Amino acid sequence: MLSLRFVSENLDLIKEKLKLRKTDANLDDFAKHVKERSDLLRESESLKYKKNQVSKEIGQLPPSERGKSPQIQEMKAVATQIKELDASLAEVDAKIENVLIILPNIPDASVPPGGGEEDNPTVRLWGEKPEFDFTPKQHFDLGEELGILDFERGAKITGARFTLYKGFGARLERALINFMLDTHTTEHGYTEVLPPFIVNEASMTGTGQLPKFKDDLYQLEGLDYYLIPTAEVPVTNIYANEILAEEDLPQCFVAYTPCFRKEAGSYGKDVRGLIRQHQFNKVELVKFSKPEDSFDELEKLLQNAEVILQKLGIHYRVVALCTADLGFSAAKTYDIEVWLPGQNAYREISSCSNFTDFQARRANIRYKGKSDKKTTLVHTLNGSGLAAGRTLVAILENYQQVDGSIKIPEVLKKYMGGLEKISK
Repeated sequence: MLSLRFVSENLDLIKEKLKLRKTDANLDDFAKHVKERSDLLRESESLKYKKNQVSKEIGQLPPSERGKSPQIQEMKAVATQIKELDASLAEVDAKIENVLIILPNIPDASVPPGGGEEDNPTVRLWGEKPEFDFTPKQHFDLGEELGILDFERGAKITGARFTLYKGFGARLERALINFMLDTHTTEHGYTEVLPPFIVNEASMTGTGQLPKFKDDLYQLEGLDYYLIPTAEVPVTNIYANEILAEEDLPQCFVAYTPCFRKEAGSYGKDVRGLIRQHQFNKVELVKFSKPEDSFDELEKLLQNAEVILQKLGIHYRVVALCTADLGFSAAKTYDIEVWLPGQNAYREISSCSNFTDFQARRANIRYKGKSDKKTTLVHTLNGSGLAAGRTLVAILENYQQVDGSIKIPEVLKKYMGGLEKISK
């Protein structure tokens, strides 16, 4: 969330940044609400000061005269006025809050301007596209022919966009998750956590999923509990309403969780296969940082995610999201897009973002300076390290052989019991 002071003092800047984001937000009444709030606050505080002063004066009167003082009745009227003003102030605060809660974060100055994903510049490429002497198949055909992915029975059990992993398909997904967790904990210094997969409304609001993306969330009937859309939500909220010590920053966590999303806005997209599922597995990286370090920490987080694909030997590119393609809470984002030869296209496998103090303000996550003892909002960051299902897709398509078998990447063999390849 943006601060009230920042928005009220920079309305023209906010409007300009929202245009870059291609986001509509009605700020016409916001300035009026802020002025009304200021006027009400000033009047209320003035009356409270007057009431306190008169109360002191009445307290200095002899006990026999206090009950007769005409100021007592006057103060009763003042107390009623204060109560009415505070009620009006609460109403105005709610109106202001309703505006602030739906405003997206401000893009960092380093974010390239653009109107959509077609304007996202490529930052770098890694590796080479594999060459085949046959026409490469897509992962869903490979998975069904090998008997390791069963989309029909997944749909029978639940519905569309659910999949049943079988045999070496299930083991490969598990191998990927363990490989990712081992790499991030032993090589990159992240602390592993296993958070709840169900969170409350406050946690969803803290990271920016609510109220903006309510239609994409699975809510438990009759409760303010939600299935998590990403581990970002529970892990970021580990420190909600807490004050950290400066010397304890940065803090870096990695978590495996299943993720649940309705994909309400993706009707007709990626209907077949694992690319866009309502339930999928992901290994998430989350950081808490001092403000002056957060953009350096973003670069490190991005590199940590890239290492997974480098170890797997899979070609990818990194793109910087332009202003119009940024997520709601992000100030800056890089996407890692993996090459899928079966689709002859790059597909996103990780988004790595710096949210600056946007989430921290919503979740009230702060730190205390070691020398000045000043309390400041932390900066939060997160990124997929990586999405397990999409990484499995990349392995199937990049390591496929002419006979339909799948070679196992060298780094995964120990997680697969020494298996060399998955065959029919």
